[in-house]
Amino acid sequence: MSLPQLEQILSGGQVSIDPEELLPGTIHLVDMEDSLHVKKGKGSNADIILRPQPLDNVNDPLRWSQRKKNAQFSLLFVWSVFLAATVNWNGPYWTEWTEEFNCTYNDLNLTAAMCFLFLGLGCVFLQPTALKLGRRFVYLVCTLLALVSNIVGMKATNWKFMIAVNILSGFAAAPVDSLVEISSTDVFFTHERATKLAWLVMGLYFGSYIGPVVAGYLPNWQWAFKLQIIMFCVLFVVQLFLMEDTTFSRSEDHTDEDILQQIRSKEIVILAVQSGQVSEKDARVQHVVSNPVSSDSDEKNVSGVKRTYWKRMQLLELEYNMKESWVYLWSRPILMAPLPAVIWGGVVYGAQMMWLSLMATTQSEIFGTYYGFSTSSTGLTNLAPLAGCFIGMVYGGQFVDWLSVYMAKRNNGILEAEYRLYAMVFPTLINAAGVLAYGLGANSKAPWAVPVIVGQGFLGFSMTSTGPICLTYAIECYPELSSEALVLMLFVRNMIGTGFTWGIQAWLDRDGLVLTTWLMFMLSIIINGFAIFFVIWGKKWRRMTKNYYLRVCNK
Repeated sequence: MSLPQLEQILSGGQVSIDPEELLPGTIHLVDMEDSLHVKKGKGSNADIILRPQPLDNVNDPLRWSQRKKNAQFSLLFVWSVFLAATVNWNGPYWTEWTEEFNCTYNDLNLTAAMCFLFLGLGCVFLQPTALKLGRRFVYLVCTLLALVSNIVGMKATNWKFMIAVNILSGFAAAPVDSLVEISSTDVFFTHERATKLAWLVMGLYFGSYIGPVVAGYLPNWQWAFKLQIIMFCVLFVVQLFLMEDTTFSRSEDHTDEDILQQIRSKEIVILAVQSGQVSEKDARVQHVVSNPVSSDSDEKNVSGVKRTYWKRMQLLELEYNMKESWVYLWSRPILMAPLPAVIWGGVVYGAQMMWLSLMATTQSEIFGTYYGFSTSSTGLTNLAPLAGCFIGMVYGGQFVDWLSVYMAKRNNGILEAEYRLYAMVFPTLINAAGVLAYGLGANSKAPWAVPVIVGQGFLGFSMTSTGPICLTYAIECYPELSSEALVLMLFVRNMIGTGFTWGIQAWLDRDGLVLTTWLMFMLSIIINGFAIFFVIWGKKWRRMTKNYYLRVCNK
């Protein structure tokens, strides 16, 4: 320790930090000694460092009250449920459609595959559109597209109408897979992230499962389209007058560098006191080793002019939007391909679409043919995965957030992104068991509770727990490219869903339900179980890809 360095610190300066000490995905989350000059939470979260740090701008969505955050989040959740329902409600009617439209299950699988295809393409197109024109604009346009898709469906006279319906509804529902997650990270902090993402993933699956249940009790499939037309008309009006845009221009985050500088400065001053170079009673010493910034004092430093209601309700966001060209924003997700966490996250999430597609495309055939269920009874089987989804949401959300904070406290307040992956063990086992119970249970004509409660229920749990874990992990590994990472992950997911939905019937026809089930069982173990490699080597891979990540960030 040099005397000039000590004098620099006591004069209010900062020690220099080696950039190699900073690693994406490794952050200081907990102030263990309550001595850091950073913005922190309140109440039971008073020791949690707010990541990202709210800016002083009064219009920063991170500064919204908790009540406003929850109200806007509820709108996102309801929107997600409606859009998920509109692309997944028709499973109970497939047997009826094969007779009425004189088509095969393969024909209907083709229409479902088109939905997955345009879910993926929609992510690629709509995400940069939202960055350029605002989240609110995209949500409103997609609600109108969903409305149009249901009008087309109501007029259907043959199965080819369903291709158009699925193209429109798939494109409209694309933001459910990517943009709602970004809107969530706009207003919530890192220690809340998994919980909120779990709710949104829950919204996706809740709509996917409750849609068929409700549809099964309607007079006919035309009424299903009519009901959705009414719902989307009401939803559009609510969005038009209540949904706010969370788009905001946030400066580069230097929180970790600032925290390291504070910690090093404190260490140097304490050593100087112990060696007698400076007095412990020196006011400058007291300033360095204590006096953390409080949340209350931060509230007094807010600047800027608060937007009026009509300004917040404008259709286009052109003040806080990204200024880069649309083509540039469209191409950026491709640059995420060399990042292991992003690709694995997309594959894991894609596998969950395989199980969702498996149930959606086979339930009418399995429960109608093997068990003699009526259309309404077949629809009711979706209550089992729905119940599993609720439990999985709590596990993949609140439990994983708690686990990450707990692990950070055991690591001197440092959170490693891989801590969340410890929670993947249980869903991996449950996922594999659910696949076996659904496929083998149905094939052997076991009591209906085996494929329904155990099979579909376990799959529902695994889908809503693994999704938030892998999405949050990838976002935390590369935080400044979270939007691009989500687009690529969801594109990978939907391409897997497209291929699987397109080929599942041919696969079942060729190999039979038993062999297909065992192959999917092995896939689930391999894909989900790959988390162990990230637990062991994930930090090393983050360090290896750090320079590439920074180049993509233009640093």
